[in-house]
Amino acid sequence: MSGKTPYVFNIQHFSTHDGPGVRTTIFFKGCPLRCEWCHNPESQLFTPEIMTDKDGKVQHVGQQYTIDELVKDVLKDHMIYDQSGGGVTLSGGEVLAMDHDYIMELVRRLDEQEISIGIDTCGVAASKTVEEMCDYADFFLYDLKFIDDDLHKRYTGGSNHLVLKNLKILAENNARIFLRLIMLPGINTDKDMIERTMLWLRANHIPVEQVDILPYHKYGMDKYAKLGRKAIYFEVPSDEQMNEVKSEIEKFYDNVTIGG
Repeated sequence: MSGKTPYVFNIQHFSTHDGPGVRTTIFFKGCPLRCEWCHNPESQLFTPEIMTDKDGKVQHVGQQYTIDELVKDVLKDHMIYDQSGGGVTLSGGEVLAMDHDYIMELVRRLDEQEISIGIDTCGVAASKTVEEMCDYADFFLYDLKFIDDDLHKRYTGGSNHLVLKNLKILAENNARIFLRLIMLPGINTDKDMIERTMLWLRANHIPVEQVDILPYHKYGMDKYAKLGRKAIYFEVPSDEQMNEVKSEIEKFYDNVTIGG
């Protein structure tokens, strides 16, 4: 297979949390960021890995698929997509950081089959790819980590300049945007930070269809040990904290959910 063929670490059928309806979510392996709270650390590297549990059981993570193989796989559920208003969501890792030609050919093939396409992205991708994707994607699940660049650099390992630029590109192309905000108590849940984020969105005319506030959780933290890495833990927000954040965002947007 071509070296440009990306690796996939999971294909999840019957997903109901990655966009409207029942969907098949394809998780591509590799991400330019290193979010300290990442609950899928096996998604970070662009190359295959091995996960080993405490009993010595080995799991190989990362498999290459041809575009024909992926299209054939997702077409199995075409009737379910039609009945539920669902489709296919491309996620990661960071799907838009995969080989440009591969990803664009994949979405063209899905589009030919009249399958709804969703893109789950952190926005750290070539602006050319983001703009071209607007011709095919029905919506974007946009993970805006921090509006503050210093916080973004500290906790993700990279700047948010490209993230914000690409969010503006989506707005200019009239994309459907479902904004996703990770909530980390003591870091980005205070009223001032929420207001600063919302005011930036308003000032830049970002047409957000829905805001999903996602509470930090510790699910999947055992994967770090299986990969031989050390996990970093944060405070888990309470229901009260999440409801307070929701109330603040509802001053700007009507459609706000907790958990997506």
